[in-house]
Amino acid sequence: MAQDVEARGFNPGLIVLLVIGGLLLLFLVGNYALYVYAQKNLPPKKKKPISKKKMKRERLKQGVSAPGE
Repeated sequence: MAQDVEARGFNPGLIVLLVIGGLLLLFLVGNYALYVYAQKNLPPKKKKPISKKKMKRERLKQGVSAPGE
């Protein structure tokens, strides 16, 4: 079967698919590698202090009444 493909030449659609698939795979692997590298080597991001107003709003969203209401 492989000899038939070589005789006719590759299907251009297949080549395009393989190239796009390869690039996508490379992109995903690269992203994963960068993510792992960043997790190991970069310092953790400091959280901004949340204002009382925002805390109240978050509690209301979750359905827990804020104290003093």
